[in-house]
Amino acid sequence: MENNVSPWKANLTNGLILGLIGIVYTMVFYFLDLTFNKVQSYVFLVLLVVILFFLVKSYRNSYRHGFITFGQALGAGIIIFLYYSIISAVFAYILYAIIDPNLIDKQLAFTEEIMQQKGVPQEALDLSMSMQRKIMKPAIMAPMSLFGNMFYGLIMSLIVAAFVRKEGNPLIDATETEIENK
Repeated sequence: MENNVSPWKANLTNGLILGLIGIVYTMVFYFLDLTFNKVQSYVFLVLLVVILFFLVKSYRNSYRHGFITFGQALGAGIIIFLYYSIISAVFAYILYAIIDPNLIDKQLAFTEEIMQQKGVPQEALDLSMSMQRKIMKPAIMAPMSLFGNMFYGLIMSLIVAAFVRKEGNPLIDATETEIENK
């Protein structure tokens, strides 16, 4: 338990863990052909919050001596999610450019089908689909996923920080620190 470890370094492993979990989860649902299933995306968001809770709690207990302020917990969550977002963006590029380049066409067809079911007029449908075709390229989708994940990461980190924060008594903690230093 070192006091002077950077939160960036301390949370690198946690970010890698979250990134690997995200890749495994995505690949499992890709192989099960459930990539566009809405329910699994909601389950994944809940799973991310739960895992983020345990990762920030682990950081609190391992590097912050069991105490962490709301701001420190929020910062740790954002750092973990930044690492996750970078890994996720690289994986998204690999998935859409190398593993399955036809996945973009499947996603566009799925989107078009949903819009037709909702009764979107044909002109609006054509315009929307032409715009989607322009931005549905791996080189554009990867950075967009980075920013999207960071937005969700901020929200999840705010939620997690509210539950993980644990502030000690500064008078007692200061006295114990002084005794340890003597």
